[in-house]
Parts: sequence; C-alpha cells; structure tokens
Amino acid sequence: MSNYEEQLKKIRSADGFIAALDQSGGSTPKALQLYGVEGNAYNNDEEMFKVVHEMRTRIVTSPAFDGSRILGAILFENTLDRDIENINSASYLWKVKNVAPFLKVDKGLADEIDGVQILNPMPDLLQLLDKAKAKNVFGTKMRSVIKSANPNGIEQVVEQQFSIGKQIISMGLTPIIEPEVDIHSADKAEAESLLRQQLLTHLNSLSEKEMVIFKLTLPEENNFYEDCQKHPNLLRLVALSGGYPREEANRRLNANHSMIASFSRALTEGLNAQQSADEFNSMLDSSIQSIFDASRT
Repeated sequence: MSNYEEQLKKIRSADGFIAALDQSGGSTPKALQLYGVEGNAYNNDEEMFKVVHEMRTRIVTSPAFDGSRILGAILFENTLDRDIENINSASYLWKVKNVAPFLKVDKGLADEIDGVQILNPMPDLLQLLDKAKAKNVFGTKMRSVIKSANPNGIEQVVEQQFSIGKQIISMGLTPIIEPEVDIHSADKAEAESLLRQQLLTHLNSLSEKEMVIFKLTLPEENNFYEDCQKHPNLLRLVALSGGYPREEANRRLNANHSMIASFSRALTEGLNAQQSADEFNSMLDSSIQSIFDASRT
C-alpha cells in the first residue's frame, strides 16, 4: 500500500485520537505562556516559532507519543518546514512514530459577521497543498467559528468549508472540516442544531469517493452528531476541546460514543518547559492515556 492508503486505513478504523499541534502566529504566545515560556524569551516571530517548535519536538519525540494511541497530528505550516531529529517533521511523524500528519491550511478568521467568523482568503492554497503532498501529508485542517445561532451565518460557514474541502479532496488529501461552535455561546445548543442540519445537507452533496472528517465542538446533547457519524462520506468524527479543561473535555467526550478527540490545549495541559524529562514524559503519558480512554467509548 502507498503511504496515503496506510494512513487512510489507520485513520478510518484504528483506536486513538488526533493530536492538535498547530498553534499558529496568533495562538502561539498563549500556548507558550501556558507551557511556562514568557514573551521575554523571544524577540520576534522567528524566535517565537523556534521556541514553539522546540516544545512540539519535545512532545513528539517523547516515548509517550506514538501511533499506538495517536492516529494523527495536525501541524502548522512553519512546523512542516522544519525538521525533528534531522528528519522533516511530517516524515518523522509517519516513519518514526506511525502517526499520520495533517496540515493546518487556513490563514485565520475574518471579522465576525452574522454571528460567525468565516475563513480568510487562501490565495496560495494550491501551492501549499502541493507542498503537503510532496511531504506525504495525509490531510488538512481549517477552522471557522460560530458565535451564535444565526442561520445565514452558519450556512455561510459550512458552504465555505465544503467548497474549499472539495478543492482539497481534488488534490488527493483528506480535509478536516472544522466549524467550531464557541463554548461560551449563549445559544450553543441552537447553533449546534442549525449546524447539524447544514452538515448533513452538504454531506449529501458529496460524490461517493469524496470523504471528509468533521472536527466539532463537544455538543450539549450527547451523541448529537450520530446521523453525521453514520454517513458514508464521513471518514471520522472528532472533537475539539474548545477551551474546556482536559477533565471536562474528557467527560463530555466519554459521553459521545464513537467520537474521538482532536485536542490541543487539553492535550498539553500540565506540561511545562521547566519539567525534567521524567516529569514531562510522565505528565504527557497520563494526558494521552486519559484522552485515548475517552476516545474509545
């Protein structure tokens, strides 16, 4: 089998979850601060990205991080351009750790209109997808945000996600469709109801061979996205932690059967730059095991 076919088989059917290691320019300072690295540790973006790559490298090279519990890992483009132990980051994930690499392709969010933030334009998307394919990346990820239950806004979000998703599929990659519902939304349950309707409508518009992954906020009603999960065009249903602490994210995930995690903050919670190797690896192992267990229900 090709790398892609092996990765597809793993993502489709293996136990485990997807690690989100794709903090970009806007979210990196907060991620580093939570990791115990203050802003005075770097002077510019290049130094900041070097420091966060060191954090990601420490996570990925840990004995706790491998394909026995982790199906895939989402990378930021800057990480794709860097090496881990003298091997390109994406190749290291797959060849050394047996973890399928994904790439964050969006360029951030537009200003809020109609209760949502759609994706900024991505003029260099095709070139980025070419680069990803050349590095044996399996799939992509792009995140929109839904702030309130506005039907027009939610329709725009899903329409844009699927339109770009079809371009990604045409390039031989598998898109993660991520329309995040803000956990602080006053009408979160209503927004989720409108979102589910749109997701099913657009799933039905796909051809037989067009497969996508959904990355969704953990819902207010357990197993709320079951109809999506059963759809033949949905490869996997994954959950974002969305700002919930790991314990709460795991509790909610545990109650949603066959939904698996794709956590970022909840994965790295408790890790610190000042920890010894044993402390760091033990904390990461415990985190990974708890998320893995919650993803197996």
